[in-house]
Amino acid sequence: MLGTVAIQLPIWLPSSKPRICFPGKLPNSGVTQYKIHTFSLLSTFAHHFSLQRKDRFQTHVSPNASSSSSSASVGSAEYIKEPSTNVKFQTSLTLPECSSPLSLLGTGYREKVFAIIGVKVYAAALYLNQSISNKLNAWKGLSATEIQGDSSLFDSIFQIPQEKSLQIVLVRDVDGKTFWDALDEVISPRIKAPSPVDESALSTFRSIFQGRSLRKGTFIFLTWMEPSKMLVCISSDGLPSSVDATIKSMNVTMALFDVFFGNSPVSPSLKASVANGLATILK
Repeated sequence: MLGTVAIQLPIWLPSSKPRICFPGKLPNSGVTQYKIHTFSLLSTFAHHFSLQRKDRFQTHVSPNASSSSSSASVGSAEYIKEPSTNVKFQTSLTLPECSSPLSLLGTGYREKVFAIIGVKVYAAALYLNQSISNKLNAWKGLSATEIQGDSSLFDSIFQIPQEKSLQIVLVRDVDGKTFWDALDEVISPRIKAPSPVDESALSTFRSIFQGRSLRKGTFIFLTWMEPSKMLVCISSDGLPSSVDATIKSMNVTMALFDVFFGNSPVSPSLKASVANGLATILK
């Protein structure tokens, strides 16, 4: 998504100073400030673990383990690790204004190619209200491959008026304008004739990022409360405690969902992982 990052020199030169820098260790997420729920839509194929020492886990992969993620547990909080970025995502979390905890369905990453070199920009995960899976019986028994190619299933998930949230975790520093420009680059072409409502929503969306420095480890949550309403939360210190903006435009919220789960997703690994998760819960 962050395809508009300006780099003046080839990135392999010592004199190069790209606007985004290399990944580092994520800051303390501060999850102990929130109620953690260990149920996950991914729980049927997560790894099992046993604590060997204070700082090391021994993992035992179950036969149903997802090929796109691995899991570990710290205290009472369970996590799934996105393997390409090593970013850990909680298997369940509670976000501002959500009626109930949301459960992790799949993880992935966004990569952009600069001068033939792939650069990972962020990790991402999709969370759903657990009751959504009860409304997808029409797709029971489909394989992950069939689900991934079935746009009607993802359309139905979007249309169900219950919470689903995309968590983005930056693995590089980036300025807010660059992040928004890249986001706008993939959203705007999906809105053929924006109405005044759409323009207002895009303006609100843009204002959240303008003049803002987004450090590596920053959390960005895009939470669809219903098809025409999306909450945006940004936090550089663990889970957010408040909402930064509310976007009210069906065209904008639908376009954003399509960016990640449509026929040409910006993160194929995320959509593939979500398809695996759906295939598991819809057996």
